[in-house]
Amino acid sequence: MKKLTLSVVDQSPIHAGRSPSAALQDSIELAQICDQLGYERYWLAEHHDTPSYACPCPEVLIGQIAARTSRIRVGSGGVMLNHYSPYKVAETFRMLEALYPGRINLGIGRAPGGSHLPSRALANNTSDGGADSYPHKVRDLSEMLSDSLAPENPLHNLKVMPYGVSSPEIWTLGSSDGSIDLAAYFGLGFVLALFIGTHERPKSIIENYRNNFRPQKNGPLLKPQAIIASAVICADSKEEAKFIAASHTYWKVMAFRHGIREPILPPEEAMNRYPQLSSSDQSYFDETLNSMVCGTGEQCREELESLSDYYNVDEVMVVNVTYDFEDRKKSYRKLAEAII
Repeated sequence: MKKLTLSVVDQSPIHAGRSPSAALQDSIELAQICDQLGYERYWLAEHHDTPSYACPCPEVLIGQIAARTSRIRVGSGGVMLNHYSPYKVAETFRMLEALYPGRINLGIGRAPGGSHLPSRALANNTSDGGADSYPHKVRDLSEMLSDSLAPENPLHNLKVMPYGVSSPEIWTLGSSDGSIDLAAYFGLGFVLALFIGTHERPKSIIENYRNNFRPQKNGPLLKPQAIIASAVICADSKEEAKFIAASHTYWKVMAFRHGIREPILPPEEAMNRYPQLSSSDQSYFDETLNSMVCGTGEQCREELESLSDYYNVDEVMVVNVTYDFEDRKKSYRKLAEAII
């Protein structure tokens, strides 16, 4: 049996119509459970003005979770770097690394993490938040954290506080091959987000990342590190798992096809609304549901092993959004029992 490492991406869903504050407490509780179960990493996602998700500031929740766990690595999955100053992100995560040495991961991405309006507000009338600036921000961030700003960089003499602290691991997150060049060029880890979209992701994406990887001076990674991230619902049967998954699947139909970001519905209501969807929306629903890993612990283990073999990776990050928090905790427990 192949030995898989399991990790978590937590989107901090708001369960069963509860408050966003309760959802943040749920994230802390789930992180403590996953720490005890033997998961390797626990990463927090960033979302803005989204009624179904509670965390716009993963860096704040990282500190809370790291303080309440003992061994699991805690990080962002990810900070949406287009919105922010690389210097501020560098100091924030070096501060976290100083407080929890060797346990902090900095995952970054270029997605907006919300609709146009919050992106506009985050830009604060500046013009440096566009996609064209992203490679430069990745360069500055990685060089700042490794204290290796190039002599030609106007910020060359800048020092990142706290001084004398090691760099946290830096990872780029991407749902296709769009981020591999940056990850390889700057010597960063790479996470292929299979849970975003349903388009084909050939294994050549990770192969190309590994082939082009070049370690950076003072960087945290000496060799390429790749992970896949997949949506997984683990239950007592495949039928039950797919039923539970209907809640988030319906949410994705409305959010990505119609721009409607509403609270997560109970699975019964999501399934009742399915016949009312257009044929194209039903096809998207079915395609999205089939892209998830759903089943018993043994069934999920077999499918995740197959995915890890295809992409030649040893670590899988699990994304799990359910209407009921108990279903979510049960899913992570059953998966750990089958794999860890």
